[in-house]
Amino acid sequence: MSIITDWTPEKGAAFTKANLAFEHGLHERPMFKDEGLEELLDRYPRDQMGVFTMGEDPVAWTTWRRGTAGTLSGSRLLEAAQSGRIWLNLRQTNLHLPEYARLGDEIFAEKHAHVPGLRTFKHDLGMLISSANAQVFYHLDVPLVSLWQLRGQKRVWVYPVADPYVGDEALEKIVLRETAEQFAFDPEWDKGAEVHDLTPGKMVTWAQNAPHRIENGPMLNVSLSIEFMTPEALMRANVIYANGVLRRRLGARRPRIQQGFTPGALGKLAVARGAKALKLQKPNPRVLPTSFRLDGERLGALLPV
Repeated sequence: MSIITDWTPEKGAAFTKANLAFEHGLHERPMFKDEGLEELLDRYPRDQMGVFTMGEDPVAWTTWRRGTAGTLSGSRLLEAAQSGRIWLNLRQTNLHLPEYARLGDEIFAEKHAHVPGLRTFKHDLGMLISSANAQVFYHLDVPLVSLWQLRGQKRVWVYPVADPYVGDEALEKIVLRETAEQFAFDPEWDKGAEVHDLTPGKMVTWAQNAPHRIENGPMLNVSLSIEFMTPEALMRANVIYANGVLRRRLGARRPRIQQGFTPGALGKLAVARGAKALKLQKPNPRVLPTSFRLDGERLGALLPV
């Protein structure tokens, strides 16, 4: 039985190239009920778990703060998410838990069966467990992304990959890892966004590098965020990387993003590989310090560290 229940030839042809909405049945699986989530939180490597909190203003992205879960049990962590304002990000669950590896294999086998010529790699199945009304600020991702809603409801705004939402220079800084994936947001841009209201059984995927932001509804939210690459997506990332190098090293004013495997794109692939081998660019990502820990006594409370 298919995981996605509304594949069409048109959706298969547009997959990875456009913003698409799908229906799925993952939310009905026992692994996403409370007991399954508690087991996931207990077994997932604690030093790899992202624990975050944030402010309420969608413009104030610098209020995104990192914390630690300490030694809280999985059941207590789930209770903390139910009663506080936190966002738990469990990246690469498919590398740490065999049942998530099998789930990833199942999902990508289905995608390959419905999307002509699709090749994918660098699969990252991230589990997101987050509190009522929590949000993720305006940002973009370098890989391709699909967001599967399992519990609760959230609203997702997806913006065009174009000015003023994201300029070429801002995109280059993110790909070169000179800056964080989060950046300044103007609420006026909501007028140009696609809005997706996700409830259990809905999934949305968007064009590579599309800026987006997320707001939870007034309840616990559980989602599966899947990142992956294709040869075309990796080529695009390398072209953008090369453009950043050419702008910084040779003074190129408006380097163009070539699509596909054109001679120009292949030349920039060589530039990107050479720059990486020679370490011409030094990443300078924003590293968040750990500023709080979850209180084991008062669930939902945050203690300074």
